[in-house]
Amino acid sequence: MIYVVFVEPETPGNIGFLARTMKNFGLKQMVLINPCPLEHDSYYMAMHAREIIYNRQEYPSLEEFLKTEEIDFAVGTTGEAGGSYNIPRIAVTPDNLAQSLNVKGNIALILGREGDGLTNHELELCDVVVSIPTHESYPILNVTHAAAIIFYELFKNERTYPVEDLDEASLDEKQDLIKYMDDVLGNLDYPPHKKKNASTVFRRVLGRAFISGREAHTLKGMFRRIKERVK
Repeated sequence: MIYVVFVEPETPGNIGFLARTMKNFGLKQMVLINPCPLEHDSYYMAMHAREIIYNRQEYPSLEEFLKTEEIDFAVGTTGEAGGSYNIPRIAVTPDNLAQSLNVKGNIALILGREGDGLTNHELELCDVVVSIPTHESYPILNVTHAAAIIFYELFKNERTYPVEDLDEASLDEKQDLIKYMDDVLGNLDYPPHKKKNASTVFRRVLGRAFISGREAHTLKGMFRRIKERVK
């Protein structure tokens, strides 16, 4: 299931446009984080997708939503993709995301504020970040336009790849790998900010890899041995 999460929407009309766009691509689960008051515009702009707004969920913060719902994979969005040294904003394109996204479970597609987008802290909560390349003369897309592009890429790649005996790594297995990595980093003579960056990089690489259960098991064994050696 895909949850479309809109963080602190400022314009009631954009909530309606987002609902309409969601229904275009078969998405139903809308989550609003600390939204502006919903007004007539929200329902008017939604047109034939008003039920998506009626059935919405609301949370006071993104952290609260991610803790409450059983989210297996969180996808952040940004209009300002970072380079190699802006780790929270290292991003993939929507088509890269769609081609590699093969997660069984609940996915949160997180859209930022109309004005400021998602903060670095909020992006650090995500497993992967997606950004849409645009022309330099006007690089920032309206949030609902960006959502439509991402929805389209996910929709057109909606297919299954039956592979015998291939099970994807569970959320717990991925969290175990991140914990092993953090334990190894804790035993290294690294400055705290470098440890934080290394942990974020590992989580993002893990998110883009979409590893199998067997691969996760092998990596856990490797990390256990590394942890024993560095102690």
